[in-house]
Amino acid sequence: MEEGVSYQKVINSLKRRKKGSTAADISAATALPLSVVRELLPKAADEFSGHLRVTESGEILYRFPNGFISRYRGFSAVLRKITSKTSVFVKKALILLFKVWIMVMLIGYFVLFLAIALATVFIQIAAKSGSNDKSRGGGINLSAFDILWRIWFYNELTRPGYGNTSRQLNRQKQKNKQPLHKTIFSFVFGEDDPNKNWNETVDKAIISFLQSNNGVISLVEYMIFTGENSIDAEKSVLSFCSRYEGSPELTDEGTIVYRFENLLLQEITYKFDELSPPVKRLKTFSVNSKKMNGLLIAINAFNLIFGSYFLNRSLVTGNMIHDFTDQAVYGIYEYLHYFLGFIIDQPQNFICVVLGVIPLTFSLFFWIIPALRRLFEKKENESIKFLNFKRLFFGRIWSSPDNVEINSRQGLPAECNPQDQVLASDKAIKDICAVSNPGIEISQEGKTVYSFNELKREKQALEKYRKNVDMSRLYIGKTVFDTEDRVIN
Repeated sequence: MEEGVSYQKVINSLKRRKKGSTAADISAATALPLSVVRELLPKAADEFSGHLRVTESGEILYRFPNGFISRYRGFSAVLRKITSKTSVFVKKALILLFKVWIMVMLIGYFVLFLAIALATVFIQIAAKSGSNDKSRGGGINLSAFDILWRIWFYNELTRPGYGNTSRQLNRQKQKNKQPLHKTIFSFVFGEDDPNKNWNETVDKAIISFLQSNNGVISLVEYMIFTGENSIDAEKSVLSFCSRYEGSPELTDEGTIVYRFENLLLQEITYKFDELSPPVKRLKTFSVNSKKMNGLLIAINAFNLIFGSYFLNRSLVTGNMIHDFTDQAVYGIYEYLHYFLGFIIDQPQNFICVVLGVIPLTFSLFFWIIPALRRLFEKKENESIKFLNFKRLFFGRIWSSPDNVEINSRQGLPAECNPQDQVLASDKAIKDICAVSNPGIEISQEGKTVYSFNELKREKQALEKYRKNVDMSRLYIGKTVFDTEDRVIN
């Protein structure tokens, strides 16, 4: 409660100072301790999108050019949260219903069409065999070989792929070691996002780096972990300060660094001297085998063919008067129309919609969704590659800011290898140029060489600042009290 009152005092004081404020200004206006003000100012900068500036006297100036519209409080913030949560819930519900619909449609219609086709075959065989007992007529006389051949032919025509369908599905299911419905969902929707906890992973990596580097990080080092440009990284690092009790500080040379003393109060000591940001993983289209995806495509093609057939025949042939004679030739549509006539008045409409339009539409969606997903997934993976490459390039510049060349022949892992490394390098250098203006030269080989001398001086000032951090007072010491043993001698 007390912290909330102090925070509100800081906000009110900032609102009265349009040109910006230092920590000392706020402390003088609110009578709050300077340590409290320094702790609360990053929180305010995060909530109201503040910016930092360094004055000629070497003080950090907090400015709020966008006013004091909170990102986390107020009607608009609450409305954004409600809208976000509602959209997530609706999206998950629709995806669940869509998955159930896909499962029912793909397998259900396949089984239905297969049953209709096989039933028609047996009806034709029975009808043509019975015509042999008549004294006249043009019925086709079928031998035992013809009957067996037709059964085999129709079975081969209607099956989706390689061998018996149910056995093929069972073999593939055992091979993939996942249920059939998950196999179908993997083909249509792909796999879960491998980077869904990415922000948490980055935060953990930054904290580990801070705990091994005296609790201090620079803006460029922070950019190496996040891959953000300088403007976004400045906002992001202030949010990080708000979450982990950090504060901006100035080195003797006037460089802004971010210090997190309380993160150093740990029992286990970490040591990660080198910058090693986590690598964002690429998305995979499906974990299914090629044979399984081929089988699913074949089943869907089977449904597409039958759906197109029933739609076409219902529109072309329409309702019909049945007059079964020995000379008449009837197909699947005619027999189905005949038997449905005993149940419903307009078999044509039922066949057109239920066995034509619906499965045909579904079959098209079953192919369109994965095709679009592959297209967007390719673009997203390229963005992931670019982000990983940019973070590596930031680290390369930071580790050796003297002579930086753009090399298009770098051997990099697939996750860090965008299609155009030169373009990615150029964008990364532009992001660093916003922090430090480089010197540019042309080498004897005709390559452009960048020298970030300001960045080199900033790096030296940062190392000097880290060495001067008093780590002895951050030692947590031995345990003197335990809730189980009470006082420990």
